Amino acid sequence: MTETEAAARFERLAMPHMDAVYNLARWLTGDAHEAQDVAQESMLRAYRFFSGFRGEDARAWLLKIVRNTYYTQWRQARAHETPAEFDEELHSPGVRADAVPRMTRACADPESVVASGEEMRLLDRALAGLPVEFREALVLRELEDLSYKEIAATLDIPIGTVMSRLARGRLLLLDSFRTLSGEDHGMQRSQKPDRRVR
Repeated sequence: MTETEAAARFERLAMPHMDAVYNLARWLTGDAHEAQDVAQESMLRAYRFFSGFRGEDARAWLLKIVRNTYYTQWRQARAHETPAEFDEELHSPGVRADAVPRMTRACADPESVVASGEEMRLLDRALAGLPVEFREALVLRELEDLSYKEIAATLDIPIGTVMSRLARGRLLLLDSFRTLSGEDHGMQRSQKPDRRVR
């Protein structure tokens, strides 16, 4: 394959996923400027190693490069976060899918648009405050719509770990969203589950 053909193939298969690349970088770094740097470096790496791409899912392949780029170059400079452990109590059923606002919900009137905008800002803050291992799993599933199998491949973890991170991440996100929106003021402290990251 000539260099021109390789460049055309990269343009066709990888470039349509630039938004997904930036989106994951943004949620990993928590900073728009750092996200641009991570996304740019990730695409350069992807181009450099594109000959190793064998036609699997280009988006999942690129997102794995984004994650690896972030961890090898940017996250090492930050303080290490406390690792999360699996907690059986947190994975019990009961979190409704509609408990936290959806990003795709349409609003009919201006008042609803304003309310929805505020909900989205709170949701953005709640998601940004999660430990990175939960945040990246939620972003890949809820925003990038990757399957559990694709997430497992992207994060280099078993599918069971993907499922537990998503379950726990959703609970943490709901708890944080409720706290930020003031909905938890009516709850008794004893009713609130202990969701500390250990």
